[in-house]
Amino acid sequence: MQRKSEVLLECIIKDFQMFAQDENILDYNKRQRKLQIKRITMEANTISELTTFIEHAPTAFHAIAELKEILNKEGFEELKESEKWNVEPGKRYYVTRNNSSIIALKAGKKLDDYSFHVTTSHSDSPTFKLKENAEIEVAKKYTMLNTEGYGGMICSTWFDRPLSLAGRVMVKNGEGIKTRLVKVDRDLLMIPSLAIHMDRKINAGRPINKQIDMLPILSGSAKEPGAVRTLIAGELGVKEADIYGMDLFLYNRMKAVRWGSDGEFIGCARLDDLQCAFTSMKGFLAAENDQNINVYACFDNEEVGSGTKQGAASTFLYDVLWRVNKALGKGEEEFYRAVAGSFMLSCDNAHAVHPNYRQKTDATNCVYMNEGIVVKSHAGQKYTSDAVSVAVFKMICEKAGVPLQYFSNRSDEAGGSTLGNIAMAQVSMNTVDIGLPQLAMHSAYETAGVKDTEYMVKAVETFYASHIKADSDGNYLIL
Repeated sequence: MQRKSEVLLECIIKDFQMFAQDENILDYNKRQRKLQIKRITMEANTISELTTFIEHAPTAFHAIAELKEILNKEGFEELKESEKWNVEPGKRYYVTRNNSSIIALKAGKKLDDYSFHVTTSHSDSPTFKLKENAEIEVAKKYTMLNTEGYGGMICSTWFDRPLSLAGRVMVKNGEGIKTRLVKVDRDLLMIPSLAIHMDRKINAGRPINKQIDMLPILSGSAKEPGAVRTLIAGELGVKEADIYGMDLFLYNRMKAVRWGSDGEFIGCARLDDLQCAFTSMKGFLAAENDQNINVYACFDNEEVGSGTKQGAASTFLYDVLWRVNKALGKGEEEFYRAVAGSFMLSCDNAHAVHPNYRQKTDATNCVYMNEGIVVKSHAGQKYTSDAVSVAVFKMICEKAGVPLQYFSNRSDEAGGSTLGNIAMAQVSMNTVDIGLPQLAMHSAYETAGVKDTEYMVKAVETFYASHIKADSDGNYLIL
């Protein structure tokens, strides 16, 4: 039989244990709350940075200018294709082509057995480009602008919203020509819908003619030919006669918003593919690895097939990698060895399941916003992902603590292609096609998930911080 003192002692011990347990629970809950607040804050900051970047980038030219500004602030040195390159281990560089594509790189310090770690994205989005002689007078009451489609836009989404003009302008500068960027930062244009009273079948799906239906109104009066040139000259503070060329595009003026009952979605123009361009740049800047040459590439003209001097199908990537290898004092054999062990993330957004059109996606290979990065596969190799590249990326994401999803098109429907398989025609390396899930791709205003943006940053950072080593065909070490 226990003494009263022993019983009392046991009760005290039990009380203390319960108290300690309660304290541990409280401490755990506090820690979890702090982590939750930290995560929410990081998400909010990242989304704010993303939307600011996109709003400053109405065209591919502006996107590259924004990326250059970021790189300059981070201490990167610009290399010009027309000049001799001096590249040193441990240094940072970037090079542009056409002011609409950019490749940045970090050269490691221990490059005896190096490889290239590459991400690719694209700077352009579907829109409308102004023709050279743009003004169309209508009954002396309106001035319209003559445009043509750039890429596979959803035309109906461009109706009834404030638009403006942005692009690049070639200006005479003494005996030469200088590139200037312009963004008319005001509500300048609109493409009005036809009233239902004048087309009772409009909701039945009337075909949209780009030459008839998609011309924006500039003015409620007749303007002389050259009115746009006059407008742009005023914006830049130059003489009309000094403007020798213009690449001008329409852009959507609507601001980005977070929406949903829990603020879980982001609505924004040009998410395809500036979301990937931004997140892969964030990951690129955050990571260091002395055994790699880390490469960030953002190409123009993906929306029209990439077949330009600055597109993914051009020699731009090959030229930069080859010249960097040579400038580091390495030869042809070392270059091909490096490429053979290299790895690319082809980053371009993916189609999330649309709740109103679930039948449009594959039954088992479909993806949802805020549930992780998407790995895209296609038997016909419109996407480059295969078992090898998917496995490597899966290990990267496990290291990063980032969830993965898998996407394939329905077998009875053709899907779009992207950068990876196109770039491989010039520089062949193992590549996985990835992206972030979104709705309304190629709309003038798209939707994506807030969480996925941060997932991509973490995965890309981990990718660049790792050293992927190929010891034979299909066998890899991820260090």
